[in-house]
This record gives sequence, C-alpha cells and structure tokens, in this order.
Amino acid sequence: MNTRHSDSAAEPRWAHVAERLPGSIDELCGPRSGSVQLPLHLAWSGLTRFDLDDEQLLLGLYRIVLTNGLHEDLVAYLNADLLLQHWPRLRIALGKSVRTCWEARFPQLASAAAA
Repeated sequence: MNTRHSDSAAEPRWAHVAERLPGSIDELCGPRSGSVQLPLHLAWSGLTRFDLDDEQLLLGLYRIVLTNGLHEDLVAYLNADLLLQHWPRLRIALGKSVRTCWEARFPQLASAAAA
C-alpha cells in the first residue's frame, strides 16, 4: 500500500522553508556590521549591497535572505543576535509561512516578538 500521498498531504505547505533552516540559531554567524554584497541568486533585482549599520538596509537584507536564501545563505548572511534583536519588526515584513516556520523552529524568536 502506498501511503506517500497521505504523508505528503499531512506535511505543512511550507515544508520547503523548514528544510533550509539551520539546526540551531547559533549557526547564524553572519556579519554584525559593515557592508554586505548579496549574490545575484538572492538579490536579482534592485539593491545588492547593504550597509548593516543602517537599520532599514539591514532589515531589507534579512527579509531577502530569510525569504529566498538557501541553508548556506542563511548561515553566511544572518547573525543570530541581530535576528533576535530585529525580529519584532522583521517578522511583519515576512510571509506567514516563513514567519511561522522560523518561530516554530526557534522559539526564542517568538519570545522576542512577544516582548
């Protein structure tokens, strides 16, 4: 009996997002300051260089990486401390599936949003 169909029907529709997440938020060891140049597979339209000392640019970079990044991008460009610090504002700019997936994997993000 093939149960593959019923198994996949039970998976959340954002399972592809969860597959790219690191196992621990501590794996997010990206830069805390300075300028970051995103590769074209992430920033294919518009701004590609982001000054992390400018909060609006930092939030833009994080939105792009959280939404479109592969596992390698997440750990290279995101910083755990900055993500926690800016999560209350950042989560508003993310789609529900991305926000829900990140908060389910890392409860400290949901706690930061509630604070």
